[in-house]
Amino acid sequence: MGCVTTPATYSQALRTVKRPDPVAVGTIVWLGSEVMFFAGLFAIYFTLRSTSPELWAQESSLLNVPFATVNTIILVLSSVTCQMGVFAAERFQPYRTGGNPLKWGMVEWFFLSFFLGAIFVSGQVWEYAQLVAEGLPISANAYASAFYITTGFHALHVTGGLVAFLLVIGRAYAVKNFGRKEMTTSIVVSYYWHFVDVVWIALFLVIYFLR
Repeated sequence: MGCVTTPATYSQALRTVKRPDPVAVGTIVWLGSEVMFFAGLFAIYFTLRSTSPELWAQESSLLNVPFATVNTIILVLSSVTCQMGVFAAERFQPYRTGGNPLKWGMVEWFFLSFFLGAIFVSGQVWEYAQLVAEGLPISANAYASAFYITTGFHALHVTGGLVAFLLVIGRAYAVKNFGRKEMTTSIVVSYYWHFVDVVWIALFLVIYFLR
């Protein structure tokens, strides 16, 4: 005899269907709009380079490439530690189970990511101070305006990611049981953090190495 589908078995089948998490999907869609925003900032740079090559060559020589390289490495490392935190969240492990970093939980890895991200932002502020001291404030010329606006907006996005880390960590401490919702929140924050990381790598190559 054939298998008869009853309302109960149909309902059970619906529960077994894996659907994308709406929060994750919404985050990805929102990041797509952010891609368009940063594409506009990249367009400013490429337009400036094509219309004012002499100004580009003159002002870009003031940039501290070695310092920016170290700062970039720090941000890339924060993306690695963020992903380690996601792996811990997927194991539903909010806290460390030992002193070894391999036994760290999501909280410890996200705290480290927050610390590295804060160093990156502080490094950008220090670089701004050095450029202003060398006579390149935001009002100096078109190149200065493009540089500060582009890197400044990225720094704001990084700062937003730092706030998100703190919120996720606080939520982990607030709940009694670290469950799927907390895991999903951790993953969504990692999407955002990896996004700002990739955007900065592209900005870094364009700003500091494109001649």
